[in-house]
Amino acid sequence: MSTLLPDYTGGSIANLMRTIADACGASSPRQAPLAACHELDARDLSRHRNIVLLIVDGLGAGMLAQHGKGVLRTHAGKVLTSVFPSTTAAAIPTFMTGLCPMQHALTGWHMWLEELQAVTAILPLTPRARPPFDLPAAQLPARLFDHSPIYPAMHRAAWVLSPREIADSPFNVFHTRGADTLAYTDLPEMLQMLASLVAIPGRKFIYAYWPTLDSISHRYGAFSEEAVAALQRFCGGLDLLLGDLAGSDTQLIVTADHGFIDSPVDRSIDLAEHPQLAAMLAQPLCGEQRVAWCYLKPEVSADDFLRCVAARLGDRAEAIPCARLVEEGWFGPGPAHPKLASRIGDFALVMQENWTIKDWLPTERRYRLLGQHGGVSALEMQVPLVTIEV
Repeated sequence: MSTLLPDYTGGSIANLMRTIADACGASSPRQAPLAACHELDARDLSRHRNIVLLIVDGLGAGMLAQHGKGVLRTHAGKVLTSVFPSTTAAAIPTFMTGLCPMQHALTGWHMWLEELQAVTAILPLTPRARPPFDLPAAQLPARLFDHSPIYPAMHRAAWVLSPREIADSPFNVFHTRGADTLAYTDLPEMLQMLASLVAIPGRKFIYAYWPTLDSISHRYGAFSEEAVAALQRFCGGLDLLLGDLAGSDTQLIVTADHGFIDSPVDRSIDLAEHPQLAAMLAQPLCGEQRVAWCYLKPEVSADDFLRCVAARLGDRAEAIPCARLVEEGWFGPGPAHPKLASRIGDFALVMQENWTIKDWLPTERRYRLLGQHGGVSALEMQVPLVTIEV
């Protein structure tokens, strides 16, 4: 399975956000706008009364091509890459700020945060191991994040539609500053809210996020019957929405944060089965099961670690110095955030084919995810870019 890295030169979701920022009058993020081949120009985009960005969490370009229906499928064809790692925890901040991971330094579900001296699940802002943090969760974003959301700089009203269970979370509240947030319960309510907002007079930007395909794909698999059914429910709902939006001078943009790959149990590595490798680590594995950040103990040399990975994991994982990933631009164009190095550690275990790796802390409830993302396969990295004028 070949490696596909983000195309930050003009073909990634970060470049999409540069184009949207330009269209909305916001200060331009550091990366280039979308390349001309994607046929989405900031000047043309800015002429629309409504710009709607609809994020379908976990919708890979291949999934839409094979199983999409209706208008979403007929308008499919253009493809973007995600960011690295190809995961919600890194990509959603890119959508919310216009910054790539090199600049916002949010690098996966689990992150070692020097500020808290703890491995933290970054989206819920909870420690991986007990006890809880001394600070209330609502106070953590101001301590951990120094970037700004994109909405305050826009020259048009901004709205964010979020699932009710995350709309008021500290992470979401921080990253939606400058926009009005509406919480919804299910897909029909989200689409109804979107239609109502479009009908309001005035120029506006609307960001809507739908998480259901992601959660179903994790549980049942990327191309499972359940995932296909969820996608087709979304496609049907979008067809109805487009009828409601007819004549509204709206540019609808549908894309995703990442795609998916299946990693069945016989392709999953438990770090506990490799105690020599585990003993070299100063922290639990961070990042994702498809790309794990490794922090070496001071007495462990890079050469010893590389030899151990080669002996224990063979061709199932490639150990790459994280400094090399930064230099090669995996996280995007620089300059690098001052906290980036501390949030990715010494080495990345970049899992090959559809392998994953996981460790477990004594206090953690064990779980199994069939569908996975975060890696650099085409299935995980390629997402659709669907543009529809209404």
